[in-house]
Amino acid sequence: MAANERLICRSAELIDGGVGVRFTVRSDDRDQPAFAVRFRGRVAAYLNRCGHVPVELDWQPGEFFDDSKLYLICATHGALYSPQDGRCLGGRCNGRGLVQLAIEERDGAIYYTPSEQEA
Repeated sequence: MAANERLICRSAELIDGGVGVRFTVRSDDRDQPAFAVRFRGRVAAYLNRCGHVPVELDWQPGEFFDDSKLYLICATHGALYSPQDGRCLGGRCNGRGLVQLAIEERDGAIYYTPSEQEA
C-alpha cells in the first residue's frame, strides 16, 4: 500500500450503472469533491466538476448517471460524459471532459491512489 493512497469504499458499494460514491481529494491546494462509479464492471473516479462550469454533476447525492445508465450527466447543464474515461460526449461541455483520478480496485476495496505530485 502506497503511503498516500486512501480507501474510498468497499467494492460491493458500487453497482454497475448505480449510485456513485462521493469523496474529497486535495487538488490545487484545496479540498475538492470527487466521485467514483462502476460502469461495465470497471470503476472510474473523477473530480465532481462539470467541464462547462465548475458545478457538481450529481442531481441527488451520488446520482451521476442519466436515465439510460449509459452516460454521466451534469444535472445543471445536461452535458453528457463517458463513464469509462470522462470525455465529453455532448452538450455544453464542448469537448472539455471530466478530470479523471487515479484509483485501484483490489482485495474487495477501491482506493484513491494519487501520484506523489497529486498527494
